[in-house]
Amino acid sequence: MAIYTPPLRDMQFVMHEVLNVSADLQAMPAHADMDADTINAVLEEGGKFAAEVLLPINISGDTEGCKYDLASHAVTTPTGYKEAYAQYVAGGWAALACDPEFGGQGLPLIVNQCFYEMMNSANQAWAMYPGLTHGAYAALEAHGTPEQKATYLHKMISGEWTGTMCLTEPHCGTDLGLMRTKAEPQGDGTYKITGNKIFISAGEHDLTDNIIHLVLARLPDAPPGIKGVSLFIVPKFLVNADNSLGARNGIYCGGLEHKMGIKSSATAQIVLDAAVGTLVGQPNKGMQGMFVMMNAARLGVGNQSLGLTEVAYQNALAYAKDRIQMRSLTGAKAKDKPADPIIVHPDVRKMLLTAKAYAEGGRALMCFSSMLLEKEINHTDEAVRKESGELLALLTPIVKAFITDNGWTATSTCMQVFGGHGYIKEWGMEQFVRDARINMIYEGTNTIQSLDLLGRKVLSNNGATLKKFGKLIGALVAEEGVNEKMAEFITPIAILGDQMTKFTTELGFKGFQNPDEVGAAAVDYLRVAGHLVFGYFWARMAQVALRQIAAGNTDPFYLAKLQTARFYFAKLFPETATLMRTARTGSKVLMDTDAALA
Repeated sequence: MAIYTPPLRDMQFVMHEVLNVSADLQAMPAHADMDADTINAVLEEGGKFAAEVLLPINISGDTEGCKYDLASHAVTTPTGYKEAYAQYVAGGWAALACDPEFGGQGLPLIVNQCFYEMMNSANQAWAMYPGLTHGAYAALEAHGTPEQKATYLHKMISGEWTGTMCLTEPHCGTDLGLMRTKAEPQGDGTYKITGNKIFISAGEHDLTDNIIHLVLARLPDAPPGIKGVSLFIVPKFLVNADNSLGARNGIYCGGLEHKMGIKSSATAQIVLDAAVGTLVGQPNKGMQGMFVMMNAARLGVGNQSLGLTEVAYQNALAYAKDRIQMRSLTGAKAKDKPADPIIVHPDVRKMLLTAKAYAEGGRALMCFSSMLLEKEINHTDEAVRKESGELLALLTPIVKAFITDNGWTATSTCMQVFGGHGYIKEWGMEQFVRDARINMIYEGTNTIQSLDLLGRKVLSNNGATLKKFGKLIGALVAEEGVNEKMAEFITPIAILGDQMTKFTTELGFKGFQNPDEVGAAAVDYLRVAGHLVFGYFWARMAQVALRQIAAGNTDPFYLAKLQTARFYFAKLFPETATLMRTARTGSKVLMDTDAALA
């Protein structure tokens, strides 16, 4: 069975030593009393839940999967899942970062994100059941009526009910303007909704008494395309005036998808047969509410791959220290054994350090993004809220695509460390690879994230938001530019920062002449931007480590951080040169290929 130790020390390093989140949190009235000790204590308990409750049912849940009953349309989750969910609810974990007005604990979002990273490491498929509820909760809190909030939010925050987002249909994925699900007004404020949805995570299960579906549908007079989409609440069971459960609604599971990974997460085909729903927000403005869910989900998906990267690394590291095979090229290291542990071999170390660098860089970006979201929601200064929102919008596609791409690379290389044993189910490594693969696909494929970054977030405002992140890099360069010990970290990001300006302008000019140029360059562009962002955070982490070492701190944690930073800049960051070169080759080599693709 796989092992997992919650990375509490590294979380604390990022939050308290690099980002100093307590100071930012205490500047907001909602978190005026928050301190590092409280955050650490909550996450320590959260780590125990992940490691002791969720990890033991991860491989067994993957093996057993979910069971679908055709006659009743019911779905049964694997053995132990329902009991684990009951412990999750009893521990108050569902309410962690939710609004106290509706029964939440009101803790910072960064605490919830770190908790979810640990749950994703321990059991990504299980974590998806409560995870989808957070997005539905956020959409209702932002766009629901007072009556809707009173009816649904208390139960969702307590964990008694879960939520979903029902977007995709059999004939359309991300292009929601093609959707056909219809909503007929009934004259009493309700609608009868009919249609079919697919790929609905946690769409049906036995963990809770009710499931609150947020469904996209079209009104009879809706304009065509995305401008004619409305959002509706469609509960599995109707809710009576006294908040008790009423009749079974006309929404049910028509089947489960048979998947490569996350097999114990019920990915449902949902049938709506004159199901009763109520409108969320304004008619034909459903994407406003849905984007709240989608953006939360995109951050969550990045967090899923972060969790898998961490747990894969931990297992590969332990195996590499224990497994003996061949001798070191520079002579025997374990002379008392017939062979050396494979960790002595350079390429094994490269694989391990790749996963470690991607995990720790991803954690820094995830925590930073969580704080931006916190400021956007709760900061008292409107200018700070606006600035935070703009930066978060820029970073969201990078969180989703860059971290998940890296997660696929990291889980694959960590499986490689195991050799043939990595391909065997009992070790758990092949499951991490299978589970990681979906993260590059759902909530908008990584290509769509790349188009969003380059087309909407960068070129649409002539790089204004990108320049705001550039200012963060500029400030760090100005602070450490004359520090010789920081040169190996500062010089690469300073050079790439300058190159990004020219690179972006060049792609914008070419895209203005031919939009396919943006499509051809976008994926490469996002990875360049991702490395620039990771490079910034790795430089900041190296800065803290160097200062601690200079002050006489002998904790090996700081030396390890410094060594990982050096590896990242030496072996991973240089990918940017190749990416910029391939991005500049243009669209012709892709689009002028009718004969090749005949």
